[in-house]
Amino acid sequence: MANLKIGLAGNPNVGKTTLFNNLTGLNQHVGNWPGKTVAQAKGSYKHSGNEVEVIDLPGNYALSAHSIEEIVSRDFIVDEDSDVIVNIIDAANIERNLYLTVQMMELGANLVVALNMNKYAQDKGYTINADKLSELLGVPVVEIEANSDIGKEQLLKTIEQAAANPVDSSKKLVYNNELKEHLAELQAVIEEDKNLLDVPSSWIAIKLLENDEIVEEKIEGSSKRNNIVNETQKVKDHLKGIFGEGSEEVIANARYAFIDGLLKESLTKPDHLKTTISEKIDRIVTNRILGFPIFLVIMYAMFEIVFTFGAPFQDLIDEFFGILGDAIIGSLGETMLSSFLVNGLIGGVGGVLVFLPQIILLFLIISFLEDCGYLARAAFVMDKLMHKFVGLHGKAFIPMLLGIGCGVPGIMATRTMENEKDRLITMLIVPFMSCSARMPVYLLLVGAFFAANESLVIFSLYLLGILVAVIVAFILRKTTFKEMDAPFVMELPDYKLPTIRGIIMHTLEKSWGFIKKAGTIILVASIVIWMLSYFPAGVEYGSADSAIGTIGQVIAPVFAPLGFGEWQPAVALLFGLVAKEVVVGTFSSLFGVAEEGAEIAAAMHGIFTPLTAYVFMVFVLLYIPCFAALGAIKQETGGWKYPLLMAGLTLVVAYVVAFIVYMIGLGLGLG
Repeated sequence: MANLKIGLAGNPNVGKTTLFNNLTGLNQHVGNWPGKTVAQAKGSYKHSGNEVEVIDLPGNYALSAHSIEEIVSRDFIVDEDSDVIVNIIDAANIERNLYLTVQMMELGANLVVALNMNKYAQDKGYTINADKLSELLGVPVVEIEANSDIGKEQLLKTIEQAAANPVDSSKKLVYNNELKEHLAELQAVIEEDKNLLDVPSSWIAIKLLENDEIVEEKIEGSSKRNNIVNETQKVKDHLKGIFGEGSEEVIANARYAFIDGLLKESLTKPDHLKTTISEKIDRIVTNRILGFPIFLVIMYAMFEIVFTFGAPFQDLIDEFFGILGDAIIGSLGETMLSSFLVNGLIGGVGGVLVFLPQIILLFLIISFLEDCGYLARAAFVMDKLMHKFVGLHGKAFIPMLLGIGCGVPGIMATRTMENEKDRLITMLIVPFMSCSARMPVYLLLVGAFFAANESLVIFSLYLLGILVAVIVAFILRKTTFKEMDAPFVMELPDYKLPTIRGIIMHTLEKSWGFIKKAGTIILVASIVIWMLSYFPAGVEYGSADSAIGTIGQVIAPVFAPLGFGEWQPAVALLFGLVAKEVVVGTFSSLFGVAEEGAEIAAAMHGIFTPLTAYVFMVFVLLYIPCFAALGAIKQETGGWKYPLLMAGLTLVVAYVVAFIVYMIGLGLGLG
């Protein structure tokens, strides 16, 4: 029995995470790479007596120093004591995928190539000779389907064989003689410093010619620095003179020439490529006229499904907590302990968990749209609109879409953006997207005030969040972050039917995060809220005379111009800074979850009108994001400047937009 460590590497959208889930099942967890905010997915499986640890590396197109993900992946290959790197390749886009493979070969990685999505390649009329490709690459090539067990057993055996008999994949690389000759000259100078040879000297030489900042920093500490720098410049000048291009372009061309040679021997294409199903669908969903309306229809349908199928389960959970609260009061009487259990714990945490069915459905639909490939199309559809009116390209819309699930991964997703100013702008507008934590607030209020139009009202809030984000981005782009537009190319992966297992695992992972928040952050907040509502001793629970009522009355006048000048909404917003679900927990604790839902709705009618309820939701949508989102911005930017800017920006925007909505409502006679 052996303990093995393998890394899964590949381009985005090649089925890497699907394979990771297939191999590891539920034996996985997600954390961060040491010193990085990039998510690290780890898992394990057992096979033939071996315990195998699996690391899902970030999806990359290259191993440069241009993004954190690329650095993380190549650091793992270079520095980690891994046994095998499994390179997942989309067979339908094999040429583009092999560019990353070649770069890993330059590192001398012990590779196993997993050729995935072969059915899609066959649909395009491709015929790939895996054995010939393996021979030319000098590494094993296994045909698999990551979303099933096709090729899985062969892959597992091949991994174990590769771990037992590692190969230096760089030996099969063949570049043109001119480049090969001068790389050898530069390698010879590099090899004079033995401390540099923890990686192949050929890779260091290539990276120096590509102006790789990290490798250049490494050379700074070398005793042979001057010799290496001089030789590097000499080779760059020579290549420029011979090819008429910079050394980076010369190396890229050499890689593609090698790939072209591989595929001439191992790939057969039809004379006329077939129109794929993905291309046929894209003619409709990315159509310049139909694309945006289709996006809106899909968003609206999502909320209809969430309400239609989630409401019955919500009622059951609500009824359960009501019965539980009644039972506790019936057993303990009206005591401090029963108040703590019913109003504090059950009211605070239970008041949020009531909306778990809708949250699960929301995550389920988002996971489906992401896995099938539609979210990339949504970003593509938004590209022209955002580029024209904001100066940001559609890639910025991907973090915004992820922000619908949770602002934290949306903020972290901005690291894929090459332009730093675009990245900062996107990071600052992601919190305007309506994350799932705000959903319980909407569900509480639309159930009380807009029962006949629940989907439409919540749909309008999501659209308002997008609109405000676009307007704020436009203002930031024209002022604080003024810069020329950056070029952009967007990849649209083939549509694929997601696996039920993959969707369920993604949904469970995100839903479990919601439940954990209810059991930790919301629980602590609920206890604090209960204490402030119960004390000082002798006052009516949750009244204006309680500690929480006193705090609320101090804050409430600030919100009077927005129409909700009562103290209860004020303290709900205050505690909502911790996590937006706590807004609901505050109301539930104050009004008591042991009451029937209709009675809680009646209590809400005592402090809101339909107009002010909507204005309140607008404020919750736009005001300061939760502490976790602010912490994510701090991690991504390395300081408190941008989190504080975000807090101030969102607070001002929330107040201004909520005030405008209230004034429009009054003007229309809706007050």
